[in-house]
Amino acid sequence: MMENIDKRLRASQFRERLNRALRDSGLSQSALARATGVDRSTISQLLTDDGARLPNAHVVGACASALGVSADWLLSLSDRPESAAELLASSVSMSEAPRALVDARIYEWHQEAAGYKIRHVPTTLPDMLKTRAVLEWEYAPHLGRTAHQAIGASEDRLAWMRTSGSDYEIALPIYEVDSFAKGVGYYEGLPVELRIEQLDHLERLTTQLYPRLRIYLYDAKRLYSSPLTIFGPLFCVFYAGSHYMAFRDRERVETFTGHFDRLVREADITARQLPRRVRALRAQLSQPR
Repeated sequence: MMENIDKRLRASQFRERLNRALRDSGLSQSALARATGVDRSTISQLLTDDGARLPNAHVVGACASALGVSADWLLSLSDRPESAAELLASSVSMSEAPRALVDARIYEWHQEAAGYKIRHVPTTLPDMLKTRAVLEWEYAPHLGRTAHQAIGASEDRLAWMRTSGSDYEIALPIYEVDSFAKGVGYYEGLPVELRIEQLDHLERLTTQLYPRLRIYLYDAKRLYSSPLTIFGPLFCVFYAGSHYMAFRDRERVETFTGHFDRLVREADITARQLPRRVRALRAQLSQPR
């Protein structure tokens, strides 16, 4: 909520910030007057007058544009002097996303957030929890000889998680695990023996690594999430297919953290219950057909 400020105090803060911005810009009063299209005497008055009046919006906007700051900051409506474009450029970045998670950026992001809780909504079963056989089935047709890089990257990430001091929370829709067990949808054509091996592997990891690793299953009929990873309070990254979109501003990180925490809070299968669910799916595959 915006704090109400006395008009005289706001006018005083405007003068202080205008003087600061002018000093930092290296412009003279005459240069600012030319850039804003107002008289030099008007600029001088804005910088020195101790009255309670503020200039009109046109003059404030012109000064902000000429000095490279935001009008909201000049008017004490924001504590950030950067312009909206600069704020956006510093808080959002785009980077190319390869088919397999083999590029160094993924690992760098995890290292940057070491010690913080990492929240993750993957596109499929998490790569770092897949068996080598499943990864080969998934990546080899698309990557050929470079499939071993994807496999190595996922194994490195699991090893990192074991030693980094970071808790890892993963939220998945229930249908993702069920579809894997049944070998339908994305997993169509995956041999049953590989699915059984994967379910055994998943049960083992989620039991051994709990509570450092916690996986929750939510009902996609009630809740939805695009693929994303939230690196503690530092930043969050969306997976958009061909690119990653990273947000570093606090408000967005808090918003998406709240979104993820809702997935966990309203999950139908908790991290404690997941191994039992996996065992049940595995048992179904072992039954005679």
